[in-house]
Amino acid sequence: MCALAPAFHASTRGAAEPAMAPDLGFPLLDLHVHLDNSSLEQVLPLSQERGVKFGIVEHAGTRENQYPVVLSNDAELEAYLAQLEGKPVFKGVQAEWTDWMGCFASGTLARLDYVLTDAMTLPGKSNQRVKLWEPGALGRVGLEDAEAFMDRYVAWHVQILERQPVDILANTTWLPEPFLSHYDRLWTPARMSQVIAAAVQHKVALEISASYRLPRRPFLELAKAAGAKFSFGSNGRYPNMGKLDYAVQMARTLGLGPQHVFVPASDGQKAVQRRRPA
Repeated sequence: MCALAPAFHASTRGAAEPAMAPDLGFPLLDLHVHLDNSSLEQVLPLSQERGVKFGIVEHAGTRENQYPVVLSNDAELEAYLAQLEGKPVFKGVQAEWTDWMGCFASGTLARLDYVLTDAMTLPGKSNQRVKLWEPGALGRVGLEDAEAFMDRYVAWHVQILERQPVDILANTTWLPEPFLSHYDRLWTPARMSQVIAAAVQHKVALEISASYRLPRRPFLELAKAAGAKFSFGSNGRYPNMGKLDYAVQMARTLGLGPQHVFVPASDGQKAVQRRRPA
């Protein structure tokens, strides 16, 4: 076993151990897996087949968030935790918007292994929540100019990282379709550095998304140099969870080792325990 083993086992006690990635020196974890219309019984064989341990996340927050499943109170979160208890998976949630913490008692949140979020829902003109991947979203946020959008979007990333007790920032550097072809121009070193610095300061891991194939290499190089931690995520729905080709490719390219990779923290060290929302 590699040098990661003691820390890894401390955070996964009682769970099946994932396979070690032979040329990376650390186990492969897909910490962005949604069950949606599948079940654990369908999903777990894929984990074994692909040599990847899964972290299951359900959306969590108020009922204003529209997803197949939204956990909105302690009873729903406790039922979700009970469903995963004793299974060889990590237990997480994908936190939605800025008010999700108020839905749950701190002790219930502490039973999670980690909390993941992203910056893809932006406040609109009247502070309504706007999903940036939906048609017409840029008009609803009043940011159809690319440069103006990026300034607001980067500030939104930093606000989330500063104010929310999360462990992972998912879908990092994702852009709406109208701006995607300008990714390399819009994600300047200065903008990338703002997001990275906030993540490092607040000990939030940056997801390498296998589904979006993001962030691109320049961002990842800056993040590694700054001392960031990384997580791997497929954002997978059945049967696509555990497909981490892009993340593994980037890990090899950047020479990531166990010291660069996020694993869920032990009790007392989770973001919801060590940080209070601003």
